[in-house]
Amino acid sequence: MEAINLLILDECHHAVKKHPYSLVMSEFYHTTPKDKRPSVFGMTASPVNLKGVSSQVDCAIKIRNLESKLDSIVCTIKDRKELEKHVPMPSEVVVEYDKAASLWSLHEQIKQMETEVEEAAKSSCRRSKWQFMGARDAGAKEELRQVYGVSERTESDGAANLIQKLRAINYALGELGQWCAYKVAQSFLTALQNDERANYQLDVKFQESYLNKVVSLLQCQLSEGAVSDKDTKVADSESDVAQDGTGADEIEEGELPDSHVVSGGEHVDVIIGAAVADGKVTPKVQSLIKILLKYQQTEDFRAIIFVERVVSALVLPKVFAELPSLSFIECASLIGHNNSHEMRTCQMQDTISKFRDGRVTLLVATSVAEEGLDIRQCNVVIRFDLAKTVLAYIQSRGRARKPGSDYILMVERGNLSHEAFLRNARNSEETLRKEAIERTDLSHLKDISRLISVDSSPGTVYQVESTGAVVSLNSAVGLIHFYCSQLPSDRYSILRPEFIMERHEKPGGPTEYSCKLQLPCNAPFEKLEGPVCSSMRLAQQAVCLAACKKLHEMGAFTDMLLPDKGSGEEREKVDQNDEGDPLPGTARHREFYPEGVADILKGEWILSGRDVCNNSKLLHVYMYAVQCVNFGSSKDPFLTQVSDFAVLFGNKLDAEVLSMSMDLFIARTMTTKASLVLKGLIDITESQLASLKSFHVRLMSIVLDVDVEPSTTPWDPAKAYLFVPVVGDKFVDKSVDPMREIDWDLIEKIINTSAWNNPLQKARPDVYLGTNERTLGGDRREYGFGKLRHGMAFGQKSHPTYGIRGAVAQFDVVKASGLVPTRDAIELPKHADLTNGKLMMADGCMSAEDLVGRIVTAAHSGKRFYVDSVRYDMTAENSFPRKEGYLGPLEYSSYADYYKQKYGVELMYKQQPLIRGRGVSYCKNLLSPRFEHKEEHEGETEETLDKTYYVFLPPELCLVHPLPGSLVRGAQRLPSIMRRVESILLAIQLKDIIKYPVPTSKILEALTAASCQETFCYERAELLGDAYLKWVVSRFLFLRYPQKHEGQLTRMRQQKVSNMVLYQYALSKGLQSYIQADRFAPSRWAAPGVLPVFDEDTKDGESSFFDQEGSLTETERGMDQCGDGFEDDEMEDGELEGDSSSYRVLSSKTLADVVEALIGVYYVEGGKIAANHLMKWIGIQVEFDADEIECTTRPSNVPESILRSINFDSLEGALNIKFNDKGLLVEAITHASRPSSGVSCYQRLEFVGDAVLDHLITRHLFFTYTDLPPGRLTDLRAAAVNNENFARVAVKHNLHVHLRHGSSALEKQIRDFVKEVHDELLKPGFNSFGLSDCKAPKVLGDIVESIAGAIFLDTGRNTGVVWKVFQPLLQPMVTPETLPMHPVRELQERCQQQAEGLEYKASRSGNLATVEVFIDGVQVGIAQNPQKKMAQKLAARNALVALKEKETAEAKEQDDENGKKKKNGNQTFTRQTLNDICLRRNWPMPFYRCVNEGGPAHAKRFTFAVRVNTTDRGWTDECVGEPMPSVKKAKDSAAVLLLELINKLYS
Repeated sequence: MEAINLLILDECHHAVKKHPYSLVMSEFYHTTPKDKRPSVFGMTASPVNLKGVSSQVDCAIKIRNLESKLDSIVCTIKDRKELEKHVPMPSEVVVEYDKAASLWSLHEQIKQMETEVEEAAKSSCRRSKWQFMGARDAGAKEELRQVYGVSERTESDGAANLIQKLRAINYALGELGQWCAYKVAQSFLTALQNDERANYQLDVKFQESYLNKVVSLLQCQLSEGAVSDKDTKVADSESDVAQDGTGADEIEEGELPDSHVVSGGEHVDVIIGAAVADGKVTPKVQSLIKILLKYQQTEDFRAIIFVERVVSALVLPKVFAELPSLSFIECASLIGHNNSHEMRTCQMQDTISKFRDGRVTLLVATSVAEEGLDIRQCNVVIRFDLAKTVLAYIQSRGRARKPGSDYILMVERGNLSHEAFLRNARNSEETLRKEAIERTDLSHLKDISRLISVDSSPGTVYQVESTGAVVSLNSAVGLIHFYCSQLPSDRYSILRPEFIMERHEKPGGPTEYSCKLQLPCNAPFEKLEGPVCSSMRLAQQAVCLAACKKLHEMGAFTDMLLPDKGSGEEREKVDQNDEGDPLPGTARHREFYPEGVADILKGEWILSGRDVCNNSKLLHVYMYAVQCVNFGSSKDPFLTQVSDFAVLFGNKLDAEVLSMSMDLFIARTMTTKASLVLKGLIDITESQLASLKSFHVRLMSIVLDVDVEPSTTPWDPAKAYLFVPVVGDKFVDKSVDPMREIDWDLIEKIINTSAWNNPLQKARPDVYLGTNERTLGGDRREYGFGKLRHGMAFGQKSHPTYGIRGAVAQFDVVKASGLVPTRDAIELPKHADLTNGKLMMADGCMSAEDLVGRIVTAAHSGKRFYVDSVRYDMTAENSFPRKEGYLGPLEYSSYADYYKQKYGVELMYKQQPLIRGRGVSYCKNLLSPRFEHKEEHEGETEETLDKTYYVFLPPELCLVHPLPGSLVRGAQRLPSIMRRVESILLAIQLKDIIKYPVPTSKILEALTAASCQETFCYERAELLGDAYLKWVVSRFLFLRYPQKHEGQLTRMRQQKVSNMVLYQYALSKGLQSYIQADRFAPSRWAAPGVLPVFDEDTKDGESSFFDQEGSLTETERGMDQCGDGFEDDEMEDGELEGDSSSYRVLSSKTLADVVEALIGVYYVEGGKIAANHLMKWIGIQVEFDADEIECTTRPSNVPESILRSINFDSLEGALNIKFNDKGLLVEAITHASRPSSGVSCYQRLEFVGDAVLDHLITRHLFFTYTDLPPGRLTDLRAAAVNNENFARVAVKHNLHVHLRHGSSALEKQIRDFVKEVHDELLKPGFNSFGLSDCKAPKVLGDIVESIAGAIFLDTGRNTGVVWKVFQPLLQPMVTPETLPMHPVRELQERCQQQAEGLEYKASRSGNLATVEVFIDGVQVGIAQNPQKKMAQKLAARNALVALKEKETAEAKEQDDENGKKKKNGNQTFTRQTLNDICLRRNWPMPFYRCVNEGGPAHAKRFTFAVRVNTTDRGWTDECVGEPMPSVKKAKDSAAVLLLELINKLYS
């Protein structure tokens, strides 16, 4: 209270008796010292909540009492008119309606049913009263009420519930008429049938039978229209009532009072006159409809109708919906919480917001809407049932907020009590106002007892010192009930406190009572005796208060005196916080982290050798040669002709780096194993370093396509190494000084050539020219040159028409670019004799031999090519080849013509031979297996070469590039090699921090995400680590907190191992810098001195990278400065802004997964000790003192009687183990619904057993199937570790017969399941692994887990014994061959492959859910089941069966047609089927190769062959399919044949 300044109580008239307002004031407010109390501000429409006020004095007393309770003074407004200005009063209208005609025979029949039901309920209680003594069972709730007088209304109190329903129907019959009553009964019935839980409840059938009777009794229809003839006793023939009145659903003739009894005139009403005359609808409802009709024309009509009972609120909207004349109304109900049809808060809010914005125009509400509903647009309030109190009358009037509203009161004609109430209400309101203003003097009052005095001394309370939380006698009982409801339970057991009263008669004295409290068996203590008190109520309160105190002391209540959920804030299951951002720990929560660089790569040496070179100073660097060994072979000479490199590092690398080689996937038929070899320490001078750096930058800028200048590029000492070329002579003897291996000549030649001054020879020449695709924007074919487009002094020449067929370019591109020496100037005889092996290149003469193997840059497009050969048989006058399959007119007559038209270039040496070139590919990621198959296959190599595209170029348009081709090809491997070396160095660094010896390759695996698409990733290790972590934490919590129940333990475990927590641990240890999470992209990789260009465009000065409309200033800038003019001023002498490490995005789930993967890796490599060492390092607390724990595993003391009742021999025989402590075994088979006689239920053991089995099974699968892909392993684990599977184990070994429980519903469900399992076992070869059609009772799977927990504890916490017992029990274990795919998933994957649209439609009728499966809008499967999930599974399975049948039929049709040309049938899925077989049998994926590809472009045909490398029989024969129009179909065609072959071999 001290923390509050102002306490505002809305509707403060509630502060009387035991209302929470009243208790808050008396227990908290008045017990606080006066100077620390908050101010109180209460608001109410009427301070007195009664039917009416008898006298002024009476009123005064009530007001005075309220004032003293709230410690405040009543104020009101003197002049209504003041108020009217702000809050307009609605005008009050009274509408009278006739008394309803009585349908007494129907009433009587329903009443009679009520008594029948009561009788039935009583007899069933008598029968089973003792049988259920103390049982906590949903079915036995009714009995509980009889035994303990526990009155709690819940859905399944069969009889009581039914009686309530019958009363509601009866009420509706009287107040609203037969038709409404029929609707109510019907809705009760459908609700009952749709009840999910219906299958398990005995009393549902009982209720259903009665409700069916009622429905047929009341059945009738509503017909609109007037009564045609006054004397008609039966409604018009429009209604379907039998005319002769003998229909079963008709009211007998004599019962309907003659129509003249009901005042006749009323019923000529066109709308429902007939129905009223008929007793189907009461006159009250009729006049309500008339009232509503008056508002048909009202604009923005919003009304609230107040009714007394929930039934009316629910049924009236149905009435309105059926009347066409009321179609202008959108209606909804609004009811409160405390009844069986409760409306959840979210639904209430939803309805109110719909009403507010006009989607609903009429609310039918119970009293819940009288208070506090503020809707400005509301302009009509109708009291269908009069208010019960003055307060309600005033409050409901206040709902009409709009000026000019109506407040309509419906009153029955001639009903005196109604009239009296209205008079009274109006008077009372006046009395109250007067009293509040004038205040009667009460000092003369004789009888003081009617005034309350506020007691400021606190009653009996228990207060927590630290927080000030208080529980008093008044709140203790509720708190204990709440505590029990929060204990873990399932639907078979209802956990609630039980009270046993004892009377203590004292002769002569008053009778006293004491109360015994019994808590459910999973509470920390079970029984508590309370003190002797003067009344039963006090005795109950006292024992509950004592229990609260004890629970808090035992840690079951938090210091706020709330049930301890296991330190869990309500954060679970939320993926987003208030702003809608994903929470940390989820996969959608992503953040930027800098990429880590290993410390060993740091080196200041890289910064030297810049300005003034001091040659006397030597730098020591380590030289490592990059050694590449090829596996497989390739006829492509370019793959083998590559230069060798070495890398210079400032520090010596860990020896483990050298031992790890990496596979580079270079070509389909060739991989290369690359590794580093230490050549030794070398000393270099600064000037040598300057040359090496310059060479390194020139080379990498071309390889990575980043335009940088050696003189200005920034160097970052965080990542210091250089690539150097080594002399390619393999025969240099090993003792040579490593210095001599460096190819200094090449370095000098390359860094000193003048060619670098030509922008076309630098990186990104196409960007420079403006021919690269990004600049062109829009249509690729329409590009012009950025440089030219803007540079040709604006629009004198429009750009050449790049690529428009047959168009002619207006000017000479090559000349315009000014990058090639003006060719006219070179005076050379036009037909000079060029045969002496010299070629005229764009930049001078060159001998043809030297040209082969070099790289040329095309001056007209900026593209680069390797020179393959010089074609002396071709010249520029050769005819230009057509595009394949293009049959139109010839576009270009010759090569010369092509260049003339497309680029405006007039070739001068048309007689020169052409150069045959191959495009220089960009730098690729060689770490990911890019090709489907790595194995070597004979017939494959030739065709890859044919696929290579060659280009023929006139030499005069080519500039020779300074870098040799083999050098560039060799250098293209370096980024992939260094990326892997960098990640290995990081892994070594992490290993050294953790200080536990584990192979680095394993740590690297744990740090590599699947998204890297490399040959290894952390997923397998993560699966193992996940199970191990869960197990260790569960064991720790179980032993550490013997008092906590399973719910708390589960939440505490959740908090220790949730992704969110692991993510925090990972951040605190800086793991984010070690993780490799994205596929390596050389273009984004930073080499020392060559940083990637991240934005799409480059920096302004680097090249003019213009949009079509580039602005003037940019253009001028682009003209003056080429190359790197701009960078100089921005970055002084190459320091770097920030650091060279690029940022990348990691999801926080990835961080959490890496923690689990590391645990897994350490567990595999070093067992528990290593794993626990790692967990300790990360910060997960799982270590504990052995002594501290010993005392907690106490032998349980189970009463003899219970031990005698259990057949231990058969149970222990089934398990094949003898228990030392039988009590543990008893606990493991005791369910919470069993009356606890000193035995806890199995929940705690299940908690620890679940974790131990999960760990053991995951470990078994992990080590058994070492080469199974992670996704498959996850599926195996899910199939082996699931409740369905364990439940089957329980039944198979007859463990279920030992289960101790007390629930009839559970008994029945277990019986059904056992029968189902026995049927399953009869089917040959059927193993469902949890995918069968029958849902197992969770209890059965639970006892398997709890028995595992019991064995674990009984054997002194030895998991080995648990596995020894359980391995035979779990047989047959699921294997990759027997693993069934979940039908829903299988169907989904199938549809994704076929690109078909899949959708499920679910509906419910009665207690059956129906699920239909549609593929591309056609229904292919349907199934029904009480459980929707199960129905979906069955529907998917049926759909799969149907699809497979369709496929076989189609395949058969194809075979029949074999004689004719085989029609391209829809062989769905054959490749997938083949892949599935390979997965199941653990074979590598099938290997396809293209045998032939031919035909014109518009009718291409492909022929594929396929074979599989079976593990047992080696390669199968190759099956060659039919020629097909697409690669997919061709592969399918081959797969069909291979499937037949496999079937023959293995059937």
